[in-house]
Amino acid sequence: MARSDGRSFDQLREIKITTNFIKHPEGSCLIECGLTRIICTASVEEGVPSFLKGSGSGWVTAEYGMLPRSTDTRINRERTLSCGRTLEIQRLIGRSLRSVIDLNRIGERTLKIDCDVIEADGGTRTAAITGGFIALALALIKIKKRHMIEHVPLLDYVAAVSVGIQQGICLLDLNYKEDSSADMDMNVVMRGNGTLIEVQGTSERKPFSRKEMDRLLDLAEKGIQGLIKTQNKHIGKFIGD
Repeated sequence: MARSDGRSFDQLREIKITTNFIKHPEGSCLIECGLTRIICTASVEEGVPSFLKGSGSGWVTAEYGMLPRSTDTRINRERTLSCGRTLEIQRLIGRSLRSVIDLNRIGERTLKIDCDVIEADGGTRTAAITGGFIALALALIKIKKRHMIEHVPLLDYVAAVSVGIQQGICLLDLNYKEDSSADMDMNVVMRGNGTLIEVQGTSERKPFSRKEMDRLLDLAEKGIQGLIKTQNKHIGKFIGD
């Protein structure tokens, strides 16, 4: 089976990162995964949610949204309450990023990660995690330079990718056409050391076997290690700085 964009089954889409894409946030980037493009920003604010006040711990949270013409048909803006899909993705991004930061070392501050999809061609939630981590790291590096924290309190890298099965073939990094026609698809979030943060797998047309799931996880790990290499090129070795 030939893929619609000519890639091999285990090949990531071309990824491009533009750091400091927005002037005002403490950290920002534009992440482009094939035709999917997302602006990720990290803002540092004093104070934490009420359940953390007085604890000495910080917090990381995320917001996610899609611009009205980020897809082939117009999406209405979410002007008040977010829909279920948006809330699910926001929580996923937040969980993923909190898994690699020592919150006790940033003081009672909140880092807000905003991920705005300007063009969608599949894999928006996974690209938001990968780009959101870069924005988070850049923000921490900046506030360390400002002497607001002593060290960059990141424990590891984190990135995410989609995998799926189409016509019996396991594929890495699905675009929209592949995702919409896959027999099953899965989103995988993983730290640099290979430990898993989250696995979201769903059978769309055909049930999948344990053997197929293991093959997909191996494929996702290969892709995530490639994404982390790209992250490293832009933020360098910072853990423990």
